[in-house]
Amino acid sequence: MSRNFRIGQIVPSSNTTMETEVPAMLRAREAIRPERFTFHSSRMRMHKVTKEELEAMNKESLRCAAELADARVDVMSTACLVAIMAMGLGYHRETERELTAVARANQSLAPVMTSAGALVEGLKTLGAKRISLMAPYMRPLTDLVVQYIENEDIEVIDSICFEIPDNLEVGLRDPMQLLDDVKRLDTRGADVVVASACVQMPSLPAVQRIEDMLGIRTVSTAVCTVRRMLDHLGLEPVVPGAGALLAGA
Repeated sequence: MSRNFRIGQIVPSSNTTMETEVPAMLRAREAIRPERFTFHSSRMRMHKVTKEELEAMNKESLRCAAELADARVDVMSTACLVAIMAMGLGYHRETERELTAVARANQSLAPVMTSAGALVEGLKTLGAKRISLMAPYMRPLTDLVVQYIENEDIEVIDSICFEIPDNLEVGLRDPMQLLDDVKRLDTRGADVVVASACVQMPSLPAVQRIEDMLGIRTVSTAVCTVRRMLDHLGLEPVVPGAGALLAGA
């Protein structure tokens, strides 16, 4: 007998990718496993990926958590990585505590997670010690992401950033372009490649292709988010064609 799960995401208002890639992965999983999923979002305003807008947006996340609590979702996740990582090292843990408190105050027992924490946990699940990553941010924000990951005892060998400040423009980027972009990335000695260290830069169609091309395990923030969701729900972490992290236990 199949069971239905409600997936809740707190999404930047200009983000279109997490509501595309997360359902795509879980729909692909439905083709090979009995569980079924529905998808529910609450939005926080953000247009430009600047530290000022990210700080303002983070304050709205508590309202969003209360809204998703009302829908009685089975798992709740923020869908913004750099907004968390720009606030200070290890900040995803503080955010998860604050959002959990709001969920509990609104009679929701759902596990609460962040995409920032999911990326860190996904890399640790793969035993990554040295990674290379690609991101759409301006260089100062990309450097903050690198510092954040390195604070979690994971060395970043190389990072490429595409310096796109407009979040809608990031979401329109062709994910298959990453197949050429990754050729400029230094991956020598890397355990894992992060095809998109961003929840808005599309990458899902390219993740398995990059992994096969390089022979290096490849993830994205969206892939890591789905893995963490499945772990919280106690479901087998398997999604066809989404790279090593979702290849099953």
